[in-house]
Amino acid sequence: MSETVHVDENVNPARFDDRLDTQTRITNLESARLIGRGFSYIATAPRMFAMKILLSLLSIVPILYIQWLAKILVDQVLLQKPFDSTEVVMPPHVQPFIDFVYDYSPFEILVALTVFGVVLLLVFGTRTYVFQDWAQGEDSATRSENEMNEGWSESASLLGFVDTLIHIRLSQRLTNHIRTRLYQRMAHLPMPTLDDHRIGDAIYRVMYDAPMLPAVCYTLTLVPIAVIVQSVISIYFLYYSYGAISPELVWVAVLLMPLGLCVTLPFSHLTRRVQQDSRAAGTATTNAIEESMGSIAAVQSLGGMAREKDRIDDQSKESFRRFRHIKIIEIVIRFTTWIVIVVVAFGIAVSITDSIIIGELSPGDWTILFGIWFSLAGTSMELGVFWINLQANAAALRRVFFFIDAPSEDSGKSNLREIPQAIKLENASFSYPDGRTAFQSIDLTLQQGELTAIVGPTGAGKTTLAYALAGYVLPTSGRVLYDDQDLADATPESVRDFVTYVFQEHMLLSESIRSNLLLVKPDATEEDMLVALDQAGASDIIEVLPNGLDTVLGRSGDDLSVGQKQRLCIARGLIRDTPILILDEPTAALDPSTEEALVESLQTACETKLVVVIAHRLSTIRKANRIVFMDQGKVTDVGSHAELMEKQSSYYDFVRLQTGS
Repeated sequence: MSETVHVDENVNPARFDDRLDTQTRITNLESARLIGRGFSYIATAPRMFAMKILLSLLSIVPILYIQWLAKILVDQVLLQKPFDSTEVVMPPHVQPFIDFVYDYSPFEILVALTVFGVVLLLVFGTRTYVFQDWAQGEDSATRSENEMNEGWSESASLLGFVDTLIHIRLSQRLTNHIRTRLYQRMAHLPMPTLDDHRIGDAIYRVMYDAPMLPAVCYTLTLVPIAVIVQSVISIYFLYYSYGAISPELVWVAVLLMPLGLCVTLPFSHLTRRVQQDSRAAGTATTNAIEESMGSIAAVQSLGGMAREKDRIDDQSKESFRRFRHIKIIEIVIRFTTWIVIVVVAFGIAVSITDSIIIGELSPGDWTILFGIWFSLAGTSMELGVFWINLQANAAALRRVFFFIDAPSEDSGKSNLREIPQAIKLENASFSYPDGRTAFQSIDLTLQQGELTAIVGPTGAGKTTLAYALAGYVLPTSGRVLYDDQDLADATPESVRDFVTYVFQEHMLLSESIRSNLLLVKPDATEEDMLVALDQAGASDIIEVLPNGLDTVLGRSGDDLSVGQKQRLCIARGLIRDTPILILDEPTAALDPSTEEALVESLQTACETKLVVVIAHRLSTIRKANRIVFMDQGKVTDVGSHAELMEKQSSYYDFVRLQTGS
């Protein structure tokens, strides 16, 4: 059953036309839960994640040496001071290099520094960060494409090349996993829920929301590891070498770390809101385009092109306007953070300069201290945007998990045990979530070996009753049983193994006719297909097409006539060969001779199947073994055509209206 739709007064339906997912505002705690859940998907590729983390840790190696080598370059090469000219204690990992060049001349030290630098260059490259993405744009959709195919590394050169390739492969694996799972869950939603859900929204969630999962996994693993490890190393070296000389610098460095987070944390709620609104606006644009292109023939024939252009133009403008809000918030956050850091930097610069003037520090110490400080400032900034970036991703994850967590039809159910011989309804009623009643208090038994026609005026509840017979909807009260097995206790997959439903809408894929027929039974032979086509009166379609079964159809088969599409859909249903066959208006678009041949085929199929047709045409109804007449959601008459005509009941009046007698 579909869940009750709630209306959120914060959502403007003129802009955001989602009919199901309307409760979009989440708290910091809910956001943290969503992010933690997204983080759990690391388990889908643990080895690759471990490799990525290891390579990220290796990229820290240059940071351990560059600043200290710069100090040696300034003090021992340019100023030609001895190594013990200041009270600064060199860290243990640099001491072996100092011991190696201790007795060297300034030129020899320069050569050694050059060789060591070349080695670092070959392994780690000239940059500390390499990012590979696409430049198509900065909207939410492009960002999602980047998240799916991006690759980045904190190194360049050989290490960065390997790291980036692993990152790209890992991003695509995670995205494929969550996309597939989301599609699977959406495909298993109850039929009423699917009827209320827009295709454009489903496409947007699968294509553009799901790829944000890798960003969550990376942000929760690589960012904390990089921030913590680099910060601990930098503060430790600062304390080790300068703790006795300038202890105030160590304390400022420690206090600097949470500063970025404290500055950006108040923006988290606003970030989530503008991200959600941007994605909702993007979804509305996708919906508008999908609906307009799907109905392009009607739009053109009715002269609605100008109105549709204006509608899509308005939705697209709103989508871009909402994204501009995201960029404004990002600029404000970064500007605020940097202002705070610059103020702190000014104070540190004054303190370091004073120490150099009074001789406590050397000019080479300036390079180390500012190198360490800028490293800490960068990690503080990264920590500050850490939570903000997660809020942007949380908005996408909320949209993904909304449908992954949606009520499923198969929760806690078992498979049907045996092939059904009859369908029984016991006091069955069905009402939609908005309160509309489709049918009520129906007691009915349908047997194998009969061709049953469900008949009645428009809106009587015929299609919804057929949905209940097929297990697509479950009654809100009463039961539907296959023999003695309640469908409420059975998994949809096991029910649909026994049922073939041919819808009134002609659903064909833009593939070959052969592929469309094999969709329901991949192991069907060509003989099986030809027999089914003959039974459905569709053999002539194949004969006139130049490539026969291998003819590729246009979008939804629109290059065929309505009658041709209907016959192909019926043939596809016959190929599946299930014990229950339900057809909705199978003869509505057929000529009399084709209709007669099809009804004869259905009568033959009744020998081994339970066949139900929804029909309005009297020529089809008369040949049914049993007629179930519905009016205003109730079954008013059951019997053969002759029996019901003799009773002169509601069915009798229905026939008189058709025949005009």
